[in-house]
Amino acid sequence: MSDFDIEWQAYCAAHGTPDRVELMLCDLNAVLRGKWLPGSEIAKLTGGGVKLPLSTYAPNILGSEVESTGLGIVVGDPDGVLRPVPGTLKPMVWAEGNVAQVLVEMGPAGEPVASYSPREVLRRNVDVLAALGLRPVVATELEFYVVQKREQADMPPMPPERLPDAQNYDLEVLDRHSDILTDILDACEAQGLPTDTLIAEYGPGQFEVNFHHTDDVLAAADIALMFRRAVRGVVAQHELEATFMAKPYAEQPGNGMHMHVSLLNAAGENVFSAQTDGQVGPILRHAVAGVLASMRDMQAIFAPHMNSYRRFQPNSFAPATPDWGLDNRAAAVRLPETQGKAARLEHRISGADVNPYLALAAVLGGIAQGIKARAEPPAMLDEGANDPAPPLEHDWTNAVTRFASSDIAAEILGAEYRDIYAAVRRDEIDQLTTIISPIEYAAYLSRL
Repeated sequence: MSDFDIEWQAYCAAHGTPDRVELMLCDLNAVLRGKWLPGSEIAKLTGGGVKLPLSTYAPNILGSEVESTGLGIVVGDPDGVLRPVPGTLKPMVWAEGNVAQVLVEMGPAGEPVASYSPREVLRRNVDVLAALGLRPVVATELEFYVVQKREQADMPPMPPERLPDAQNYDLEVLDRHSDILTDILDACEAQGLPTDTLIAEYGPGQFEVNFHHTDDVLAAADIALMFRRAVRGVVAQHELEATFMAKPYAEQPGNGMHMHVSLLNAAGENVFSAQTDGQVGPILRHAVAGVLASMRDMQAIFAPHMNSYRRFQPNSFAPATPDWGLDNRAAAVRLPETQGKAARLEHRISGADVNPYLALAAVLGGIAQGIKARAEPPAMLDEGANDPAPPLEHDWTNAVTRFASSDIAAEILGAEYRDIYAAVRRDEIDQLTTIISPIEYAAYLSRL
């Protein structure tokens, strides 16, 4: 009996046989695609009888296949066999009826391949650190906005009523939204998503949830993915919408996904910990150096979409330069603690619109490169003696162009995955940047 068979039996004993199971495949954009399967037909899934085209891993953000990836109809659009990811069978408490969901992966024979699967890309980078005798411990923080329900998809967002322009840590805001926030936390508990703190963030209708640290890095990414789905589902029940879009309001802070990482050795000791209080240990310095050195090449992962680059504009409330510091939230890489079990780095440039598997893979891959090279970072922001680094790219096309030819990206993600990812991003650029915006008509049509 497989691990999933045992998990299925336990689930049915606790919740009854679900009316349906939603099979969720994470694509390159972190959009969940898949099928509904009647609960009575679960043997089809475990027996390898449920399939999807392999190209489902790499459509553009609009859902269309991208011929230049080498996937899709250009090669006959072959199927892959779906397999459940153990530990991800969860109740959808916001859905009507008895409904379950489970993450799935796929490959030609049911085994996921790192050339297509973002989850496998992350696994490979965990394995790289394991080969160095190191085990990462990670946690994520996710920000999102709650907005009024819109009648059309192209309508701009509006915050819920009776909110201050700056609600940062405002307990009254939490009280006013206690029904929604309680339902979100209840859904997280039902799904076993290990939430820590919940706060009102700066923007109107913006909230942040922190998750507990775990040494199961794949599970941490699974949790971030499932949390985004749960939030959207719960908020929709309240006749509102939730968005993890990087920058839904031009004049308000964007949504970020911060990632905290520490490393343990075989004895379970945190190798980032310094011997002396206030100092930065050598391995942590190497890790920071690797993350900073790879940040420009991997920006297309941390900022995947057109809207993502609005967070890298001046006064956007997000770090926009590859720099580092101690307890300094202006830095792209912050060191909240440098000694003891909590010694870690916090990577702060990713938007909440990232693929969490790829974002974590990019950070861990940069850490591994820095440690292997024994690289040294530039001076800290806190030291005040360093020449400011040039800012990160604010132009989407330039970031994707750099990524597409990057040896660093090829090493961390694999050359084939880098090329597939770049092809999808270039297609998205072609699709979205050729649309004439309403502001162009308003500014030019009757004047020129």
